Amino acid sequence: MPHEDKSMGAVLAAQDPIVQSLVREEVDHGVLIPLKTTLELRDDHVTGRVLITRTPVKSANPTISLLRDMLPEEIVKGVPHLRRCAKPGDLPAHLKTQFMNETPQSRQIHTGKSNWIYIILGPESQLSRDELVQALKTIEGLEEDIFIRSVPVPMVAPTSQIQAAMWSQHFWPTLYRKNNPLGPHPAMVSRSTEEITDDAAIWMTLAHQVAEQTQAAGHGEPMGACIVQREEGNKVTLVALAADARWRCQGKTGCTGNPMAHSVLRAISMVAQKLVRAENKRTDTFQTPILEFEAFQDKPLLDDEQKVFEIDHPSPDGYLCHGLEMYLTHEPCVMCSMAILHSRMGKVVFRHRMPLTGGLCAENRGSDHPSLNGADGGRGLGLFWRRELNWSLVAWEWESNGCLKPLPVNQMIHA
Repeated sequence: MPHEDKSMGAVLAAQDPIVQSLVREEVDHGVLIPLKTTLELRDDHVTGRVLITRTPVKSANPTISLLRDMLPEEIVKGVPHLRRCAKPGDLPAHLKTQFMNETPQSRQIHTGKSNWIYIILGPESQLSRDELVQALKTIEGLEEDIFIRSVPVPMVAPTSQIQAAMWSQHFWPTLYRKNNPLGPHPAMVSRSTEEITDDAAIWMTLAHQVAEQTQAAGHGEPMGACIVQREEGNKVTLVALAADARWRCQGKTGCTGNPMAHSVLRAISMVAQKLVRAENKRTDTFQTPILEFEAFQDKPLLDDEQKVFEIDHPSPDGYLCHGLEMYLTHEPCVMCSMAILHSRMGKVVFRHRMPLTGGLCAENRGSDHPSLNGADGGRGLGLFWRRELNWSLVAWEWESNGCLKPLPVNQMIHA
């Protein structure tokens, strides 16, 4: 979300002499756009069929009690986002028309102030019509010919009030409970966005600065990463700053360079080194690894990287990057996205989307890119929030207001 206070970044930078010395470009606010999950971007919603009945209003409670006694709890509460009971006037127009025109009694039920109510019995696939009919016949006031119909309904909860209203018109009266079964809870996204919106531009600016520096030095592509820790009271501490170094020690040979020297991996490794450094201080042990070739290239290469690397980790007792924030010039590749997850990062913000190689976005990959020859690039992986993974985080795409120079790279390259 845009923020009108343009001085907040300058105030924060002035409070931290290290940050103040590092920021050399103009800092201006951008717009944080939360990423959508793969489930939120599905082409269609999951639908199923439920059985419904109708009873006089005075028989509604006995009917619901009967269902609770004869059916398992998971069936009785299987579709909590749908209204269990619906008045005839609240039904979608097509159901109202269908039921009203079945019999003269049905027309009477749907005329004027009705004393009848429709009740969801449960998913059709899990119920026996014959058993339901026999049970409902014991309820006083029900029709001798028990009314049971099958109707299609969405089987997952809506993710917005607008979607709930649409489903109420097309399927069955639907409730929006201000949650999101398909991704991060809206309140968490809103709260997290508010937390980082004032200073996100500072960390994004630093990531862009080291990206330009590493390109000028010939170490790697113009890509950068910045990791910060946010504590209670919104105190923010710069933890790591790293640029891409894929061409260092091997020159521009091949088309990918050293994948272990991507800016994300270098930044995470620098955090790890700070944790090891803190442990060594506590135990009074110092070990220097002997490596023939340092694949990760995780020692500081730029002056700005060195300044941040020399600062001790503010909370060296946690698990690697648990709860930290990462700001990136480009959407990370699949390898780096998984490294972010495994390190237990809390938030990720990136500026440039990489639709062909990125791992965080869930949108369909662009099919108009020349390298794809018009073929569909497939759906994005949306790795920041997947049910089958044991960690998830909140992620945003950051749109600049124009102060930061764009850092274009080949769309086929892995960031």
